[in-house]
Amino acid sequence: MLGDTDLLRALGMAGVPCVVAAAPGDPARYSRFARAVLDWADAWERPAALLELLERFAAAQASMPALFYEEDRELLLISRQRERLSGYFRFVVPDATLVEDLVDKARFQALARRLDLPVPPARVMDPSTDPVPLDLQFPVALKPLVRRGDQWTPIAGAAKALRLDTTLPLVSLWPRLATAGIPVLLQQLIPGPETCIESYHVYVDEQGETVGEFTGRKIRTWPPAYGDSTALVITDAPDVTALGRDLVGRLGLRGVAKFDFKRAPDGRLYLLEINPRFTLWHHLGARAGVNIPALVYADLVGLPRAGARQARAGVRWCKPWDDAASARAAGVPFLRWLPWAFGCEAKRVMAWDDPMPFVRAVLWRGMSRVTKEMRHA
Repeated sequence: MLGDTDLLRALGMAGVPCVVAAAPGDPARYSRFARAVLDWADAWERPAALLELLERFAAAQASMPALFYEEDRELLLISRQRERLSGYFRFVVPDATLVEDLVDKARFQALARRLDLPVPPARVMDPSTDPVPLDLQFPVALKPLVRRGDQWTPIAGAAKALRLDTTLPLVSLWPRLATAGIPVLLQQLIPGPETCIESYHVYVDEQGETVGEFTGRKIRTWPPAYGDSTALVITDAPDVTALGRDLVGRLGLRGVAKFDFKRAPDGRLYLLEINPRFTLWHHLGARAGVNIPALVYADLVGLPRAGARQARAGVRWCKPWDDAASARAAGVPFLRWLPWAFGCEAKRVMAWDDPMPFVRAVLWRGMSRVTKEMRHA
């Protein structure tokens, strides 16, 4: 399994035996659901090494293992090396061209035009060669076309995007983006807070049958605008489900995917992105009664599927250490937030029945900090 504790817990809840490949200090390495831990190589930086590690592990097994993945870097590696890896692992992954179209923001815009997907108006630009666009309809969201990293963080910090309300900040940012070599997507902003971000989650088998699905909504992120999710809730949103199913049909999607929408003040749903991979939402979905990783595993190894169920609306997930900051920024008193957080059915890393991921990760980070300080002393 290439993923974090949320994917691991979804599989563990179904009794699926898991071996984890994760970076040193990653909480998933210390979970009771991890029967073994493999060495680690980053799929962006050392793809050949990661492939070798995975193949060596699979070759030593009595039967072909199932492979699960959670980030774009692993998705792209598995998709691009699907023929090679299919000799070692069972896995589900969408069509290779569709994967590239969905992960690459520029290709996604072209796909949206071809299939008339309900995306907000957007423009792909390269600040190193393109002049500052002065004819945009503001406000806009500015997003990097490629993965965030050392070049993007000094410009936007932890935020996934920047909100621009006028031309002036765009003119100011343009030289920095050009110097950093960051192509961008400038997308017309749909009004509304992060709580207007809703999502459709689905697993479609090779025959085109929808095996499992559920909908959800963001509660909070950190940073509060364009940040990573810190609190989520399962919903019962028929229009989100209907639109999600329609888009699955237009795309001819097979495999797992998350469709992110923004609900406009008039109720219309705009498609922001599609992630054709497993996500942290699958832990929450499993708690709500629809365990998509377990359904995939059953199909991969030839076991009977669990009976079809509808996810229970109102089941919640939170990432406590960041959600505390996000709730405080939103004006939620700590003494009101604390019992709310403890009442969440799913939590990132923290679990009474599996405490070591949190404890060991904290200790590892503390020791790493001390070692770093000693080296610089």
